[in-house]
Amino acid sequence: MDWKSSLAALMSDLPEGEEDMAEENASGLIAPAEKARLDIILDKKGRKGKAATIVAGFTVDDVAVEDIARHLKQRLGTGGSARGGEILIQGDKRREVADALVAMGLKCRII
Repeated sequence: MDWKSSLAALMSDLPEGEEDMAEENASGLIAPAEKARLDIILDKKGRKGKAATIVAGFTVDDVAVEDIARHLKQRLGTGGSARGGEILIQGDKRREVADALVAMGLKCRII
């Protein structure tokens, strides 16, 4: 079952008049009420001197964090991972990550 049919099944269960709210939330990656400011940090500890960009401060579930991480890795053309509510991107990509997150409609700051 793909996501479109899952969404259609959920929308059929909604009471009358709530369909508009469901369409607005389905259009974005993260609902506006769930948006928070994300912190972008450069970390070199425990990586033999190699830099890693860490994005922390997510208030959404791990599935949404993994989707954001997948989008960032594809857009930047680099490796990384998502675990524990944080995204790790290989290399010093703070500015590029911030630009990509702003383009996705998320608030962020570089620390």
